[in-house]
Amino acid sequence: MVGGIIKLLLAFVSCVALLCGVPACAQKGVAGEPLEVCILRDIGGMDPAALIHQPRRFDCDTEQYRFGPGDYWVISQEIDRPSHPHLPLNVRVASLWQQSLTLQILYADGSIDAQTTDARGITPLLQLGAIAEHPLPARQSKIVRLLWHVEGAANLRGILLGARLSTAAESAHANLTMAALYAGFAGLALALIIYNLALWGALRHRFQLYYCLMVALLLAYTFSTSGALAWAWPEIANNTRLRTNFLLLGATGTAALVFARSFFEERIFAGWLGRYATMVGFATSGVGLFYFLTAPFAIGLTDTAFTCSFIALSAAVFPLLWRAWRLRSNYLWLFAFAWGAPILTAALRALANLHLIRWGFWIDNSTILAMMIEAVVSSLAVAYRIKLLRSERDDAIEREVMMRRLADTDPLTGLLNRRAFLNQAIGRSGEQLLLIIDLDHFKRVNETLGHDGGDEVLRVFARMLRTSVPQGTLVARIGGEEFAILTPVDAPVEPEAVLARLRQMRMPFDIQVTASIGTCRGTLNSEIEWKALYRIADSALFDAKSAGRDRVRHALREAA
Repeated sequence: MVGGIIKLLLAFVSCVALLCGVPACAQKGVAGEPLEVCILRDIGGMDPAALIHQPRRFDCDTEQYRFGPGDYWVISQEIDRPSHPHLPLNVRVASLWQQSLTLQILYADGSIDAQTTDARGITPLLQLGAIAEHPLPARQSKIVRLLWHVEGAANLRGILLGARLSTAAESAHANLTMAALYAGFAGLALALIIYNLALWGALRHRFQLYYCLMVALLLAYTFSTSGALAWAWPEIANNTRLRTNFLLLGATGTAALVFARSFFEERIFAGWLGRYATMVGFATSGVGLFYFLTAPFAIGLTDTAFTCSFIALSAAVFPLLWRAWRLRSNYLWLFAFAWGAPILTAALRALANLHLIRWGFWIDNSTILAMMIEAVVSSLAVAYRIKLLRSERDDAIEREVMMRRLADTDPLTGLLNRRAFLNQAIGRSGEQLLLIIDLDHFKRVNETLGHDGGDEVLRVFARMLRTSVPQGTLVARIGGEEFAILTPVDAPVEPEAVLARLRQMRMPFDIQVTASIGTCRGTLNSEIEWKALYRIADSALFDAKSAGRDRVRHALREAA
């Protein structure tokens, strides 16, 4: 048990070390140099050709979210870099809720190039990581600055965030890095789902299905939030993809809670904590669905409600872990490790959503990294739970075998009792040889040695019988000092040999003990045949006793 726990912890440390290295590696997915931007509200009738030459009109100090929703102009710092055919430049910005995005590019020769999105928004520009990338046309002249016109900005986190200037090579490298990250997670998720479904086919534990549902929803969320959904479905509007993100994220949170509830012992979710968990679980997926359906009309209110639901979901973890600790749950530490990263990232995202910390690419994408850790550690928890269930099953089987053995065994001699002997004897195929053995003058033995001494004689005799018969022979104590041996006629037990060995055995206090044996051959296909065979063998035993004891008498089945 201890060795299994140590292996489990080592596996956990390895997984955490691997996943903790993911953000540092994947940080390469944030390509290029950051661009400072300034904001100007669009009051209508404004000329972009004039605005791009008037950067002083823009506000560079106010936090973007303070401007509220609406239409805006966003201008970049001076760039003063050329976009050559052999070294083209791109500008990358975060995917945000907006109706359309137009980019004006000012060159040093005074020319302006414009790029406008269609009804799909930035969907055609999306790269992996949900980054919109505008290619900057190659010119001989240097690029002076950029001007964006953002229409229909919800401005929940900002108007235009994460602007970076990158080369084509940096962008390609970023896409490859993010592709490796997402592909690695997708492979992990699929492997976990297949593995647990295969185990479910054998074990049929409900929590395995809930775990698979959680990982499948997380995989779907990753597919959507990574921008891969826009690649697979180019006609989807980016705002629809963002709504899908919230729908899937809410469902994933609920599935994680349902999995935890089915995984933990029932007593952990007893009382008010179970009712609170149920309410929060339904609320999280319900708000996600509400966001998907109503986001275009009440996006600010819905976004706040979604943030609050995830805060409530995270808050449920602490009393759950506290109760699990108090009740000494077997799975406390595994879930503490598994939930540590999601709680931290949920807190960071909530702080960013409430504008208490600044937006960041990896804060916005932290849910995927956290849930990767959660999925891996939860898989270890599933493996550990199955290990405990297997141990419980093995203990139960062992106890059942022991109880059956005790129920089938004579407690004094360790041989089969009469009931177990009959259960195994009746129905045996082929002709059988039955020996009925009775110790001679056993009442005199008890009077001489006492009942304890008599019991010891019975134990010694039983041990001799066990070691004198071939494998597959049934040996039982069917009465006080009466024993039975049943063996196939093609592997018989010689009764004379049994008596000879008994005469040579050393008994307690060197008392001399003899026995009489009656035998009979026949089939045992039914209880009627057993009664007939036993009656004939018992009659032969009576003949042996009458003839002077310490001898064998054989009887034929036809005598019945």
